[in-house]
Amino acid sequence: MSRVTGQSRDVATHDYDLLVIGSGPGGQKAAIAAAKLGKRVAVVERRGMVGGVCTQTGTIPSKTLREAVLYLTGYAMRGLYGESYRVKQDITVQDLLARTHFVIGREVEVIRAQLQRNRVDLLSGAARFLDEHAVEVLGERRGEHQTVTADKIVVATGTKPARPPSVEFDDRRVVDSDGILAMEAIPSSMVVVGAGVIGIEYASMFAALGTRVTVVERRPAMLEFCDAEVVESLKFHLRDLAVTFRFGEEVSGVSVSERGTVTTLASGKKIAAETVMYSAGRQGVTEELAVGKAGLEADARGRLKVDEHYRTAVPHIYAVGDVIGFPALAATSMEQGRLAAYHAFDEPVGHADAALAPYGIYTIPEVSYCGATEAELTEKSVPYEVGIARYRELARGQIVGDDYGMLKLLVHPDTHALLGVHVFGTSATELVHVGQAIMGCGGTVDYLVDAVLNYPTLSEAYKVAALDATNKIRALQAFG
Repeated sequence: MSRVTGQSRDVATHDYDLLVIGSGPGGQKAAIAAAKLGKRVAVVERRGMVGGVCTQTGTIPSKTLREAVLYLTGYAMRGLYGESYRVKQDITVQDLLARTHFVIGREVEVIRAQLQRNRVDLLSGAARFLDEHAVEVLGERRGEHQTVTADKIVVATGTKPARPPSVEFDDRRVVDSDGILAMEAIPSSMVVVGAGVIGIEYASMFAALGTRVTVVERRPAMLEFCDAEVVESLKFHLRDLAVTFRFGEEVSGVSVSERGTVTTLASGKKIAAETVMYSAGRQGVTEELAVGKAGLEADARGRLKVDEHYRTAVPHIYAVGDVIGFPALAATSMEQGRLAAYHAFDEPVGHADAALAPYGIYTIPEVSYCGATEAELTEKSVPYEVGIARYRELARGQIVGDDYGMLKLLVHPDTHALLGVHVFGTSATELVHVGQAIMGCGGTVDYLVDAVLNYPTLSEAYKVAALDATNKIRALQAFG
């Protein structure tokens, strides 16, 4: 490996064409895309964090935990067998985490195999810039380090949970969304601070397990970027699981004892609970990266600013994934990584319409949408008609025991273009892709009206909703 750390180097002296810092979804795809172009590529990742936060403490473990909760509690089948139905009466943390650990292990194996198959070097350690082309990789053992250089660099270090300085986290009673995965027992009661995506996902999981959950959110509502009707349906079901909401409230302090915690709100309310989980946003992992030595500057939340090609202020350094902020989704991070690699080496590349990227919220029940919301269309004075299908009206909905799910289509009354798809209930995050594909190809609701779909399926909801929308449009035209 090169040990030269001067500012000026000939490109031929660089160890790699591309060095990727971070092995999460964005880093993986950037590295593999560059390798497919015949470039010399390496990925730097800390030992025990292959796959990044997504695989180790974020998306993969939380979604696996959700599946374990759904199965062991028998939640999905309660509509058929009664509210007291459970697959296992006494569910333990070991029951929940056994599959989580298994899936994480398999995912790490897959990632390692993909990198190896594409001849991408995996360098173990923490990265730190020495200058704009050189990075020091610090191993776990004292004195264990190496310096590598690269022509192009992609920063894909992701984020970590933000920890308010006023709160003492002991990783036992007061935890963040990472620490919740290391719990020793299922708490009987919990306060979740923050009603963002992560907070609501965990609130729903523990509520399904029987934990009494109180959600505290300083804003007047939750998930304001989602369809209002869908959010109301989700709140109804969470309240049915005994979740209590405290909107417009801020936490002023948390006291901890051996018996549990007491959360004090600014309004004077006090909430006793066994555990408090903070989900108060995320912080970019750039603090130890010494980005200043590379000529970069992170904002107050540790994020890096990029242009439309994911290039930072330093032309040969790119950044992708959660470390650049919104939308901070694993799926979008993957695409950002691929695009950054192609742009870095001046390769032609197409890209999908970012406005059609789907959002998936893995609550119980789950939520997903693509395109515009009713509020957005109203604000832009875009006319639309609504078509709705209820799962309870579908044979498949009855079969799977989902009598609350719904699919909503927003349709332009003149062009019949699909403007938005909003799904709530079983397989919402899978179903949304049908609408996404139609919108991406410039299709109209007429396709769904005429299409023959498998029966009985939940996908049939598209045809039901399409007929509902077109019947309403036809009725309006009859008056015209």
